[in-house]
Amino acid sequence: MKLQISLAFLLASYTSAWVAPTQSFVSPNSVTQRCSRNRSSALQMGRAAAVRAATKGKTDAKKAKINGIYGKKIIMAVKQGGSPDPVANRALNDVIYAAKRNNVPIDNINRAIKKATEGNQGDFSESQFEAYGNGGASFIINVLSDNANRASADVKMVINKRNAKIAESGSVLFMYDRKGRLEVDAVLDEEELLDAAIEAGCEDMELVEGDEEGTSVVFVEPKETSMMKEALVAMGHDPKIDLVYVSKAPVEVSDEDFEKNMEIIDALEELDDVDSVEHNMSN
Repeated sequence: MKLQISLAFLLASYTSAWVAPTQSFVSPNSVTQRCSRNRSSALQMGRAAAVRAATKGKTDAKKAKINGIYGKKIIMAVKQGGSPDPVANRALNDVIYAAKRNNVPIDNINRAIKKATEGNQGDFSESQFEAYGNGGASFIINVLSDNANRASADVKMVINKRNAKIAESGSVLFMYDRKGRLEVDAVLDEEELLDAAIEAGCEDMELVEGDEEGTSVVFVEPKETSMMKEALVAMGHDPKIDLVYVSKAPVEVSDEDFEKNMEIIDALEELDDVDSVEHNMSN
């Protein structure tokens, strides 16, 4: 009887101490799934890094483009206005205001002013090219360059390479109106804006939603741009200001033609001598 109890006790002790191998066994499928998840996570991290790098690259390129454009505009304003003093040179004062509003560093502004006073600095001039795109689209290509021949060759190369067509001078431009464009980071009340505009001396205006949520854009006649600026400042806003061409008859193109046209615009805006590209597409 004692022997049976001892054997039973030993058997029970041995059984409780023994850990089934299956409890610590890792199946091949589990290993495969775990490795697959790790590879997927690494791939996602790689893609995310690539997207961030691409986005940063585009952002940096856009900043450099804006800085370059305003650098040239400042040089042109100093030379045409005859003074590096923004108090004495109204055109220079307006360009400096626009540059600051577009986050151009003050060091860049001062360097451009200094460069404009140097004797070896070439003269910049503005010009336009007109072109036809896909699906009835048209383009106005604004150029700011110190080398007209280079600018012309570069623009025509981009247009011809992408199956667009350079138009005769005036054949596209007449379909657009020249307007002052003022953008603010707020949703404006039309009646309040109208009162402020009348007070500032503006005779006509158009208020529309901005491209980004929570912004507003006001279009006015070019000669009334400074008046509308005063009205917006009086309302507590700090507007971004540009002179633009606005289509009189916007057209809606197919998705395919839209993509093709945007590729043309992107390629043109990558050129150093191109200031901006305006179009008549409504979509």
